[in-house]
Amino acid sequence: MPVIAIAIVAANGVLGDGEKQPFEFPEDWARYKRVTLGHPMIMGRATHDAIGRWLPGRTTIIVTRTPQAVELPTDGRADGRAVASLDEALALARSLDDTVYVAGGGQVYAQAWDELDELDLTEVHADAEGSVVLPEVDPAVWEEYRREPRGAFDFVGYRRRARS
Repeated sequence: MPVIAIAIVAANGVLGDGEKQPFEFPEDWARYKRVTLGHPMIMGRATHDAIGRWLPGRTTIIVTRTPQAVELPTDGRADGRAVASLDEALALARSLDDTVYVAGGGQVYAQAWDELDELDLTEVHADAEGSVVLPEVDPAVWEEYRREPRGAFDFVGYRRRARS
């Protein structure tokens, strides 16, 4: 039952400025949709707000201090839940599917880091401004197993090395 972080990250580790990501590539968004479709995604409230809508075809689980304040989708195209902790989000996501995606932001990635089995990163070949960063991808912990060059960025997969 893999828990996978999915993110687009600048060469200097920046994910964004707390409101938006610095890079948008149509091919990355299409891949994100294809990969996450049908699976639960865990994200923080700010990340969900930055996306601006509930994503259809998957269950989005928002981690927030005030889950009762989240307006859940009602149109039937998307499923949304709100919980007060990452532990609650992981338990809920695992009850829904065998594959779980953690989709940001920086605090959620940091909290989930030790629970992750894989990283599915779009690594951009440029630095970016911003204060939200991905935790360090330490080669002693993470083994690269896939790299798909795309010009300005690569799609890269990492697996956690054996836990001690």
